[in-house]
Amino acid sequence: MAEIKVNLISHQKIEGMTTDEKIDFILGEVKQGGILVLERGLTPEEQSKLIEKTMNEIKPDKFIGIEMEGYREDGRANWLQKVLGKMRPPRMTVIGPADKLKTIHKDNDIIKTIILGR
Repeated sequence: MAEIKVNLISHQKIEGMTTDEKIDFILGEVKQGGILVLERGLTPEEQSKLIEKTMNEIKPDKFIGIEMEGYREDGRANWLQKVLGKMRPPRMTVIGPADKLKTIHKDNDIIKTIILGR
């Protein structure tokens, strides 16, 4: 049976990183076959950058991409957040290699995935 590494990442671990550092950290772990569960997910802009960088690093024989599923921010922005232009941080996100992590169900309260060992 193949071992699969699952890392539960606290929000403190990645909040101190720049966007590029977050993307490099996540891609580095995923390219090594790890599954990451981020306590707080990525912003939509960070997700876009992660997808863009992933697309540039795909090599069909070694790295086919990522699977990413997460919850959007919780609720609507309050008036102060709208005035200041700040949004609530995104909620939990699961990221892994596309050939190992498959999402089978997602709703507002649960993400069900299958981790494939090879």
